[in-house]
Amino acid sequence: MALEFAKLLDPLAEWVYRQAGENPLAASSILPFTQERGMTDSQAFELLRYGESKGLLDGRQSSMGDPFAQLTAHGVAEMEERLRRRSSPALRSAAARRALLTWLWHRKHDGTDFPVVDDILEADDSLFEGDRLTPTEVDRASAYLDSKALIKGVKVSSREGPVRAEITTEGMDCVEHYDSDISAYERRNSSGNTTINIGENTGNIAANSRDFTMNATTNQDGIDPAAVVMLARALRQAAPILELPEDDAMEFTQLATRMEAE
Repeated sequence: MALEFAKLLDPLAEWVYRQAGENPLAASSILPFTQERGMTDSQAFELLRYGESKGLLDGRQSSMGDPFAQLTAHGVAEMEERLRRRSSPALRSAAARRALLTWLWHRKHDGTDFPVVDDILEADDSLFEGDRLTPTEVDRASAYLDSKALIKGVKVSSREGPVRAEITTEGMDCVEHYDSDISAYERRNSSGNTTINIGENTGNIAANSRDFTMNATTNQDGIDPAAVVMLARALRQAAPILELPEDDAMEFTQLATRMEAE
């Protein structure tokens, strides 16, 4: 039952918030909410106590037979933030992509071949902050995942993305190793080896990691001082983007400065 209470707490808190209207700290009996969900009065009191333990609800106005709840100040702030997130197109879009990819991973593992993408709307996966995603949001998520080769499927002219889809090997890697975080999955190779190219100026650098190769041209008769200067300057420019610990970055920069001075 504790698990059910965890699922019901946010909907209940939002229900109390909406019942309160212009006075967000007003108290309301939660029996209409719990009875609609087939809960007993005893379970309603238990749910209220659970909300109190999480700091969202205050039940001090309850009577012996009627559980009254009001939001705490923390509860009001949580509900306002929840509604803000719910109304954010960017957050909804990211949530739709992540939800659809995860849902298709589960369909792959339960043996469903190329399920209808819109079927996600019948599952809890399509809930974002308690609000159901729209078919348009799901369609756009399908198109995005398809463009990233995380899913593949059947397309029709009236939709942006596949209407029937299956997760790809790349998509499964994203779910299993990056918790369906598409941005993190796409950044996975950002720590690989990088070549820093030094031109005739102070040194144009292409770098995004701590491990890199740097090339410089020297004279056959010995070290070209100009090349060493450019190398030192390039090293100093690279320091801020190599994500070194602070002490290492300082030592790295000082070394490059000494090289240029010599």
